[in-house]
Amino acid sequence: MAIPVIDFSKLDGPGRAETMAAIAAGFEHVGFFQLVNTGIPDELLERVKKVCSDCYKLRDEAFKDSNPTVKALAELIDKESEDGLPARKIVDMDWEDVFTLHDDLPWPSNPPAFKETMMEYRKELKKLAEKMLGVMEELLGLEEGHIRKAFTNDGEFEPFYGTKVSHYPPCPRPDLVDGLRAHTDAGGLILLFQDDRFGGLQAQLPDGTWVDVQPLENAIVINTGDQIEVLSNGRYKSAWHRILATRDGNRRSIASFYNPARLATIAPAIPAADAGGDNYPSFVFGDYMEVYVKQKFQAKAPRFAAMAAAAATTTTK
Repeated sequence: MAIPVIDFSKLDGPGRAETMAAIAAGFEHVGFFQLVNTGIPDELLERVKKVCSDCYKLRDEAFKDSNPTVKALAELIDKESEDGLPARKIVDMDWEDVFTLHDDLPWPSNPPAFKETMMEYRKELKKLAEKMLGVMEELLGLEEGHIRKAFTNDGEFEPFYGTKVSHYPPCPRPDLVDGLRAHTDAGGLILLFQDDRFGGLQAQLPDGTWVDVQPLENAIVINTGDQIEVLSNGRYKSAWHRILATRDGNRRSIASFYNPARLATIAPAIPAADAGGDNYPSFVFGDYMEVYVKQKFQAKAPRFAAMAAAAATTTTK
């Protein structure tokens, strides 16, 4: 099964109903899909590719010299050569060079065009994210603006909006380390501008099968995080995904996260599929994040269980 590719420009034309149905299927059945013709200028996307590639050329030497995963892998390979026994895979590290962009934190100053380009890009991505939230609200039968209200405690806080810029250099032994270990995303809506030449991103289908999220020029990959799973009462489940390390290519990955504010309270917004009531507890997003950072690469059910237990404890006090 291929990850769906949806022409977003048809949302505002005669093909609206068909496009909405395709988006609904992407959310419900896969948890991942790709948008083309999003309205973001191709010229801007080409500039983003260039400044991010240029930025990582400046960082490449430091990655090779000081990244702990590079050192750990080199030691494993040396030990394997000495002992003549197959090395065990590294299970607690990733073959990833990464930095984050937030509006209130310093940004790279090299290359010179990086900040201006990425600020313009993030502005466009935020508009797309908010349009997608509106689509999601319509599909779930929620009033317009419901998800933003939930993410902001009805306007009390600003939603969190951050961008993770990642690079996956060529790996000498991709059998011994992951590019990025399998996980679900903690937050709300994720918009990924991935490399259109080098693959590696895979999503897990409900039956447990891993499928490639195929490289596609100037597409934006959409997936949902754990908080949308809660808001939708399990209708839109956050999908497990991973990035494979590869011997060839320098994979670019730019993920933007439209998440609740840390003090926002998240709760199911629609009835459960059965008559047993809500499947998910109500909790403060920041409390969830404290659990998530310790369990990111583990099963997600215990995270929700921890929130339910905390809620029960609070109720009985």
